[in-house]
Amino acid sequence: MCRYLRKINKKQKRQFLKYFSIFFVVISIVAASAVWGFMSVNDNIRPPEVPDIAVTLSEIAIFIPTENNNQSSADDEAEPDPEEFFEMPNPLSLEGWERKPDFFTILVIGLDGGTNANVIMVGAYDNVAQQAYIVSIPRDTRVDVQRNRRKIVSAYPVGMLNGGGHEGGIERMKQEIQTLIGFRPDFYVLVNFDAFVQIIDAFGGVEVDVPFHMRYDDPFQDLHIDILPGLQVLDGQNALHFARFRRSNPGFRGITDYQRIENQQTVINALLQDMLTPQALLQIPTLLGTYRDYVYTDLSLGEKLWFAGQLNNVRDASALATYTLPMAGTSGAPAWYEFAYEPGVLELINRTINPFTQDITADMLRIISQ
Repeated sequence: MCRYLRKINKKQKRQFLKYFSIFFVVISIVAASAVWGFMSVNDNIRPPEVPDIAVTLSEIAIFIPTENNNQSSADDEAEPDPEEFFEMPNPLSLEGWERKPDFFTILVIGLDGGTNANVIMVGAYDNVAQQAYIVSIPRDTRVDVQRNRRKIVSAYPVGMLNGGGHEGGIERMKQEIQTLIGFRPDFYVLVNFDAFVQIIDAFGGVEVDVPFHMRYDDPFQDLHIDILPGLQVLDGQNALHFARFRRSNPGFRGITDYQRIENQQTVINALLQDMLTPQALLQIPTLLGTYRDYVYTDLSLGEKLWFAGQLNNVRDASALATYTLPMAGTSGAPAWYEFAYEPGVLELINRTINPFTQDITADMLRIISQ
């Protein structure tokens, strides 16, 4: 319990997931809202039909990813290599459970340009209460699977290997997320981080006061950060580098996770200010193009437009609540797994994103605590 309380006190350490997640949701809302203005009379604009998630999941064969001992960064994982098959047992069925009326859940995944799911979150919208929730899931969360790399972040690339592209990755991610929260999200939105760069460039960059020379090279990731100090307008690529920077080359200054969070907040807040100005309307074609090229979802156009219209009701900050899945501690080196804290998870899920009238219970989860 004490470890959990310490984690709660350090909740801000994980807020970068929330800010990047909110950013991608904002992209979707802005793009869809732009279309809303032109298509508000379209009869196809309608609330989504919730899929039948009350059916027990089928067991599917998935590749086990191998460990990459040459990995040079703790922040990004290499794509897994196929090794052998295994079957994932079915979580407890939710057949017969009663849904809350007009309550929808969405899995949001942010990719770093490859297959690394650096942002994982489950959002929910309660249309009756006009309340939205976002629960971020740390990418290093330990999941109950039989493979070498047992972090939730590996679910998407593992699913892609055997499941066929985005759909296979999403299916695998939904299965593993159900073991952590007790249910499968209804829908999904998959966003490539290239959208971050494209949107910032569309608005002419963001003004940031860089506190010192940021220099970091990681050939493993093909990541090369070199940003001089001072007040300046960062283009999309440098803004992304500014938001990602933590480690440094020898002889240069690095920062803590908390300072990286502050940098990410700076970039996101500067961009949101630009996006909320009347001049943003001039970027509607770019926003729509970015949405088309970098956002994948199983929501139809009419359903996206319906969400855009409804989300106008939750612009008040009090109507959008953001959280991080409670953690009990870490395994430490070498794996650096994060272990979910089951009592905290149950309390949070049932208070926020649970789409059922009944509470999710401990026997519905498969949380690994150590």
